Amino acid sequence: MRILFIGDIFGRPGRTMVKQHLGEVVAQNGVDLIIANGENAAGGFGITPQIAEELFEQGISVITTGNHVWDKREIIDYMQQATNGNPARRLIRPANYPEGTPGHGFYQGKTRAGVSYAVINLQGRVFLPSNDDPFRIADHLLQQITAKVILVDVHAEATSEKVAMGWYLDGRVTAVLGTHTHVPTADTRVLPKGTAFQTDVGMTGPYDSIIGVQKELVIQRFLTNLPARWEAATGDPRFCGVVIDCDETTGKANSIDRIMIGES
Repeated sequence: MRILFIGDIFGRPGRTMVKQHLGEVVAQNGVDLIIANGENAAGGFGITPQIAEELFEQGISVITTGNHVWDKREIIDYMQQATNGNPARRLIRPANYPEGTPGHGFYQGKTRAGVSYAVINLQGRVFLPSNDDPFRIADHLLQQITAKVILVDVHAEATSEKVAMGWYLDGRVTAVLGTHTHVPTADTRVLPKGTAFQTDVGMTGPYDSIIGVQKELVIQRFLTNLPARWEAATGDPRFCGVVIDCDETTGKANSIDRIMIGES
């Protein structure tokens, strides 16, 4: 079984790259399941119901998010409608948000071939809001999940926290993939007990930017420390992701490969 995970889709440039290249990536890599982080898909900040539906229509089975999930207020009502059979159920938020938060932190489904899988979304606590412990929440969810193929999106700022999660879950899930920092790392590997790992998958969006935002705005913020309204950049859009090959009967990863596609 082969899984494509698309790194943080950032604004219209990221959505355009998905629309233009998803089909060829799926065909070239024999992909059976597509998962994407979409928390920045709406103008670089948040996601709307309409954009979520558009991504589902393009073949993405599950959309993960992170700390920007609530930036567009209309997504709250959408997630509150998230029942089984409703596409909204396939848009998930970090599972370690406090009890009572709208939406769900994991999803279990089946591929078109009938293979069961699960996706867990977690958020780190270092340099981010202090939510519940993602490590113990992962333990709790794994007791509920029956699928062998399990992918974890750990949306975190600190490299150490993401690497720690990879080692903590090694052998218990198919993949632990980091998101949030928008810069792809070069530590793509399969850990000793069979879990595919990468500290950060990178961003599907504009790389002529500072992690997706117009460079001048961010530089001015560093120079003056004055508040500014961030605007998404547009230049040098790229499609970033990973393809994981795994044994669907055991859930163990055989390989993980990075993908980066430029505009030209």
